[in-house]
Amino acid sequence: MGPIPLCLLLPVTVLALVVDVVAEEATLDDQYTWPQWKVPLVRNRRTVPLSSPKFSAQPQAELSGTCGIECQRQLPAPSLHDLEQFLSYETVYENGTRTFTSVSVQGLNEVAAWPGNSSAHSRHKREVYGTDTRFTISDKQFSTKYPFSTSVKISTGCSGVLVSPKHVLTAAHCIHDGRDYLNGAQKLRVGVLKEKSRRGKGGKGRGGRGKGKRRKGDKDKDEVDEDEEKEGKGNRKGKGKGRKSRSRRSAESEKPSFRWTRVKQTQVPKGWFKGVSEGVAADYDYAVLELKKAQKVKYMDLGVIPSVKKLPAGRIHFSGFDDDRPGNLVYRFCSISEESNDLLYQYCDAKPGSSGSGVYIRLKEPGKKKWKRKIIGVFSGHQWVDVNGNGLQQDYNVAVRITPLKYAQICYWVHGDSSECQVA
Repeated sequence: MGPIPLCLLLPVTVLALVVDVVAEEATLDDQYTWPQWKVPLVRNRRTVPLSSPKFSAQPQAELSGTCGIECQRQLPAPSLHDLEQFLSYETVYENGTRTFTSVSVQGLNEVAAWPGNSSAHSRHKREVYGTDTRFTISDKQFSTKYPFSTSVKISTGCSGVLVSPKHVLTAAHCIHDGRDYLNGAQKLRVGVLKEKSRRGKGGKGRGGRGKGKRRKGDKDKDEVDEDEEKEGKGNRKGKGKGRKSRSRRSAESEKPSFRWTRVKQTQVPKGWFKGVSEGVAADYDYAVLELKKAQKVKYMDLGVIPSVKKLPAGRIHFSGFDDDRPGNLVYRFCSISEESNDLLYQYCDAKPGSSGSGVYIRLKEPGKKKWKRKIIGVFSGHQWVDVNGNGLQQDYNVAVRITPLKYAQICYWVHGDSSECQVA
């Protein structure tokens, strides 16, 4: 066979290079794309009434005795019966009644294997790591816009995230300590940031009865504005103080306030309760609150990701209402130090009050160039973790991951129809 003409060789070489480049771009694109997971079905088996809770528990600033990533590596894998027991749940209604629902899990074998992830043991400790890298989102132009607008405040002192117009995902310990419901969970409310309405143009301000004035009793009983709530606690005393108060309100008009909405019902997985899941209780530190009134703000969808550390950026984000910055939304992003099937250790600076925040990442939607944020976990907060199961404890910032099974359960709580929850 004679030499191949150059005119034929060049196109073949160029074609091979193009194929290599396209393949490399496709691989890189896959790394930045939300994976699609077939999700098992979590179906209700039976619901029975229970006695009303005592609502006697007190909130804890920090959790302790948690069996963490290293401790859980020593535990046997849960059986199907165990998982069904952990995913069974309690529902508490606004009138104080309570029910227990047992569930069945179907199609678990059809779900792709959830990879066990391990990483180096280099971890940072404490709530704030060196220089505080949190960002206060105080301007209404940002705090009332997506994605920050999805963050909400729970009346027990925690944070949460809107996962539908009427549903909030938060940490289970924000309403239940593992033995009983918190004292403040009996009349639970959720605060959503809103822009303060201007007064004086036919509103409630001093200046007569304008067009916009509501009649007494017209205000939705399920929603209360923060500024109205404060005014209701006392009467004005004297003209001078009245003028000063109006001036202060004008100066702070750029800062949004909370609109509080009552909670219709709460749902907590049985795996969170003491004596049920033993060492894996931390894996079930999540709960869903159903609101009495739908919110007119954009919510954030749930997502499932096998490994955060293997993502090109490897960062997580979340916003909450940290106690040391009262009334302000606080945003942060950071990398993951270690991950397991159900838990994340991360470097994010945080303070009490941010527990229950939705942890999210941003990836491309499959087959599209559009990027989308999805919640992949719930921030449990600063915890004292049992490292090796021998009682030795170290402190870490911990988040609960959303696995395919948890996705199926939370999705069912939100939609009430498991057929809408088959693909994550």
